Amino acid sequence: MGEKRRTFDIGFKKKVVDLYLKGRLGCKAVEKEFGINHTTVLRWVRHYEAVGLKDLEEKRGKLKESNKEKLVSHSESSETKIKRLEAENEMLKKLLQM
Repeated sequence: MGEKRRTFDIGFKKKVVDLYLKGRLGCKAVEKEFGINHTTVLRWVRHYEAVGLKDLEEKRGKLKESNKEKLVSHSESSETKIKRLEAENEMLKKLLQM
């Protein structure tokens, strides 16, 4: 089995990025100190420099905005669902009578 992926909160990521950017710790030192792969640290730094703090948020397990909109738009109201199910029941009754 593969290694379980760890997640880090945004505060921790910000602390690591700050330590790196202020020159207090290099990538390899961060890796040794916190047990985080240096490539992960570099990725966090790139994301932080490009977009800021928002890009350090955990994205796994969260729906993207476009997917949320699809879920909301596809959910039918209770009244519509009842009408659809009643029509389905009537159709099934007619088929059973044949």
